[in-house]
Amino acid sequence: MNITYREGKSFQAQELKDLFLSVQWASGQYPEKLVVAMAHSDTVFSAWDGDTLIGLINVLDDSVMNAYVHYLLVRPEYQGHGVGKKLLQMVKEAYQDYLKILLVSYADGVEFYRRCGFCDQGNTVPMYLTSLSD
Repeated sequence: MNITYREGKSFQAQELKDLFLSVQWASGQYPEKLVVAMAHSDTVFSAWDGDTLIGLINVLDDSVMNAYVHYLLVRPEYQGHGVGKKLLQMVKEAYQDYLKILLVSYADGVEFYRRCGFCDQGNTVPMYLTSLSD
């Protein structure tokens, strides 16, 4: 496995579709929208095995205080090999002077994020409106 990491916001729609659908995320059904979303993100780091996009993390920030990790995903066959941890580390380094890095996790990802230094914030509850179907 020869994994390389990049910073950049330019992706082909098929690359994003393949990655997002590999983890069964409904947003993968909208690859053209994902291309635009990545282009408008503040920061995007990606992981590659040759020409194959295997992982991605994107961040939206207010330029000084808060950074929000919107997506972190790794193809299932690469999970457990440190790819997600490396992508999170890249974000933590890029945003080390910010007061807060936030994210919302699915229940099965909570322990992973805790191992990476994130913690629950009191009695907060993530909330959203969505037009995506699961």
